[in-house]
Amino acid sequence: MTQNCCKKTAIFPGTFDPFTRGHYSVVERALNLFDEVVIAIGVNALKKPLFTADERVEMLRRLYADEPRVRVVVYSGLTVDLARECNARYILRGVRSIIDFEYEKSIADVNREISGLETILLFTEPQYAHISSSVVRELMSYGRNVEAFLPAQMVLPEK
Repeated sequence: MTQNCCKKTAIFPGTFDPFTRGHYSVVERALNLFDEVVIAIGVNALKKPLFTADERVEMLRRLYADEPRVRVVVYSGLTVDLARECNARYILRGVRSIIDFEYEKSIADVNREISGLETILLFTEPQYAHISSSVVRELMSYGRNVEAFLPAQMVLPEK
């Protein structure tokens, strides 16, 4: 393993409410590029999540229990500040569409200007491009089975 000062760490920020197969795919592929991926669960007082931050942390820690290169944290505030705290030099983002790309490019430009951090975009694999956390939450609100949209090993808390 590389020394800590030289370790390539990426922050993967999001609400992850819930964490989907698309998110899982991005992390799995990122582990081929980085020594560590920090899944950063953002808390936004304006959003009303289905799962609490603690529930999301627990789901992700269970999912990655056997992968020491994945760390799960909760944060509020700017992602660039968290990246500095975690000694991360990269922000990792998944992109499903051209709309996502335009949004992520704007944020990446600002983040680079204010912090010098680079944003790495991984395009979602085609079979997951239609999956979003908001669609999964909506299906769940109607009592639909969402297993096909979540990582196979994901255990959801009872709601």
